[in-house]
Amino acid sequence: MAGIAIGESEWEVTVPEKPLKDKLYFENLKAKVIDTNLCSRCLTCACICPVDGITAVDGVDFPDYEAKCTDCGACVRVCPRFVYEPKSGLGTYIEFIAGRSKRFAGQDGAMVTELIVSAMEMGMIDRGLFAGRDEKWAIEMFHVRDPQQLAIPTLGGTKYTFADVLPALKKAVRFTKRGVGVVGTPCIVSGVRKLQQEFPIFREKVKLVVGLFCTENFHYDDISKFLQEKGVDFDKLIKTDITKGKFIATMSDGEKVKFKVKEVEDIVASGCNVCTDFTAVESDASVGSVGSAPGFSTVAVREEPAKKVIEYIKEKGYADFGEAKPEELDYLINLKKGREKNITKPI
Repeated sequence: MAGIAIGESEWEVTVPEKPLKDKLYFENLKAKVIDTNLCSRCLTCACICPVDGITAVDGVDFPDYEAKCTDCGACVRVCPRFVYEPKSGLGTYIEFIAGRSKRFAGQDGAMVTELIVSAMEMGMIDRGLFAGRDEKWAIEMFHVRDPQQLAIPTLGGTKYTFADVLPALKKAVRFTKRGVGVVGTPCIVSGVRKLQQEFPIFREKVKLVVGLFCTENFHYDDISKFLQEKGVDFDKLIKTDITKGKFIATMSDGEKVKFKVKEVEDIVASGCNVCTDFTAVESDASVGSVGSAPGFSTVAVREEPAKKVIEYIKEKGYADFGEAKPEELDYLINLKKGREKNITKPI
């Protein structure tokens, strides 16, 4: 029998069929998604596992699942790639604009921070989930409940390594009173939408989903080793960026280490090689640097919650706005769409 979540009755729960009928649901997830390199490491499965058995220490796994797995099927219900329907393109939007926050400094226009903080001020949410980093650029998750927390410099900027956003979301929805704002890459956004589709608590508590433009991501050990071999001093590293086909690491003394993105192709996470979504089409608002002038963020306002936040920002005069050019995203959108050919035939 499938596990029942808050607000569900038994007959409302639908669990996908097991391709391997004599195996546990996690074994099916492993065979169909993890072992076939479809897994994006979004950790939606880890977020919802009732025994907290799924981990991502060295790849997504469930140690000792034979003894611990309850075979509830929650992991396959929420996995965006168990029944994979690739999404691509620019997606639908209400407004496509360039924005630059007047209140916050950050990579490009700091509009991700502006969106989350403004949503907090409006009372839409009482916390936002941000990926920060330690001194060696390993990712740490922060529950931001006060804008003053954003003064922490390690919360700003782009990190091209995986973050445990959805396990952090599991905790956030338990404690929030007004709602949670989530920031994540397209695979994280897809995971949030699956959680909202399957479990009422996520529908009720997640009020704003901000997606990030994304071409690929890396495992921390792989990219940190690569950057060190390129001469990057992590004690001085203050910013990483991918632009115009180059990976750029900027140091506190102004030195920049640059190399072609093609040089890191061998360490791109396998799940990224089958991802076709560059613009996070399922988000409430998507944000990135491509398509707007230097110093601005491109913002695709897709859903009503994000529209309300943008209207609030405009009313308060918290940001400068200008024109964004959707056509400038075409190359990367098509590049990601081309990865559909890498998707293996499911079992």
